[in-house]
Amino acid sequence: MGAIYFASDLHLTAVESCAFDLWVDFCGRVAADGESLYLLGDVFEAYVGDDDDAPLVAAVVASLRRLSDAGVEISFAHGNRDFLVGAEFSASSGARLMAEVEIIELGHRRATVLHGDTLCTDDIAYQTVRRQLRDPAWQAQFLSQPLAARRAFAAKARAESAAHTAMAAASIMDVNADAVAALQSATAADWIIHGHTHRPAVHDLRAGRRRIVLGDWPRAASWLRVEGGSAELHFEDQVVRVDP
Repeated sequence: MGAIYFASDLHLTAVESCAFDLWVDFCGRVAADGESLYLLGDVFEAYVGDDDDAPLVAAVVASLRRLSDAGVEISFAHGNRDFLVGAEFSASSGARLMAEVEIIELGHRRATVLHGDTLCTDDIAYQTVRRQLRDPAWQAQFLSQPLAARRAFAAKARAESAAHTAMAAASIMDVNADAVAALQSATAADWIIHGHTHRPAVHDLRAGRRRIVLGDWPRAASWLRVEGGSAELHFEDQVVRVDP
């Protein structure tokens, strides 16, 4: 059996970019020894529908298809930037679309995996917008618009998100401790693995549990690699071993 990889928050914007070069290198790493790959959201900086003909979308689909054809099982979670990834993307890339929260077995560990934005419950404004964007009726109406209009909306939304992030208190941008405790209790997880916050770390929870936060990619690649009893979180120039 090979390694299991987790990554999130790549925020890819274009094929001609350093972040995409990191993605290509990462895919090569996964192809070398990977059994499965979990992409936990925000692979794209913006995603406006499976009919998007941007070169970046085609390039990511092709990368994932090569991994899938090589036998790597790929699972894709919706993030707050790419919540419109749909069935066509899944069929073309070979990536299975995940539920909002999933429980997987990593050897003797029970892991709960998710994007992580639902844990940031102190950010009331964000959670309000999130409920609208995840509403099936809103999504159907949005996807019925011309591609150019959707791209313009996405650009405006990114600017508003950046302004909100700059103005909001740092504390509300992170997870809420009660939300984490409730999730751990509901899923009986040994590990909670998520992204979204851009604060890579391994946090100790009660009773020897761990919360593992994946890093974001604009500056450097970040991933979690699990194989047998070994697990390592990579971000920037650091490698943090996750204790059993």
